[in-house]
Amino acid sequence: MHKCLEETTLLDGTHPTLVELVHDRGWKEFEPFDAIGAIYDFVRNEIRFGYNASDDLPASTVLTDGYGQCNTKGTLLMALLRNVGIPCRFHGFTIDKKLQRGAVTGIPYLLAPRSIIHSWVEVFYDGRWVNLEGFILDAGYLDGVRCLFPDAEGEFCAYGIGTSDIQSPPVEWKGTDTYIQKTGISHDYGVFESPDAFYAKHGANLSGLRRILYAYAVRHLMNATVARIRKGSLCAGVGRKVSGMLRA
Repeated sequence: MHKCLEETTLLDGTHPTLVELVHDRGWKEFEPFDAIGAIYDFVRNEIRFGYNASDDLPASTVLTDGYGQCNTKGTLLMALLRNVGIPCRFHGFTIDKKLQRGAVTGIPYLLAPRSIIHSWVEVFYDGRWVNLEGFILDAGYLDGVRCLFPDAEGEFCAYGIGTSDIQSPPVEWKGTDTYIQKTGISHDYGVFESPDAFYAKHGANLSGLRRILYAYAVRHLMNATVARIRKGSLCAGVGRKVSGMLRA
């Protein structure tokens, strides 16, 4: 279990910015249930959904960015949990890129690999491992998607969402598993002690020229789309019902 509390290059929990955050929020004084919930809610909503320069960024960089996706927000979540003494580990997967349709469009969608590296965090609480995935999308973005599809009910797979209940996905911390992209998973890589160990074995989503294009150009287009969805500016006259192609 001590391995699931260690600091790593990516889980840089003693970086001054993370230490200051934990101190200012008083998270070390919380009981485990409340500490997990407070850190989870911070990463979910105060670190907004968006696309960083790469997956394999240190937690301190993600905090400075102020936004992230499944892999980068997960790194920050893990670093903060370990900082307050809560064991956690990395669970790696792939998802089919169709889950990203709508959030990722045009050329960025065409450039994306068919299978995208995905992950969630497993936290040790109340004598068992609990899966945390619902932190990926901030509440504002999720509400923006619901605004686009006000008649949507039940299963939904697009716009970064893969859930069996678009109106009430299990994203709130209640001491049990949380999910928001679970139904889009296509391959399970298993559990790792850290994101560092996973990326050392499997790499990140992009490499070479695609990685450079993504970091310096493509992701900014993706983030602009995410921002419009969050603001609800796409609601007028767009997608008033969910077409069959947006269902898994």
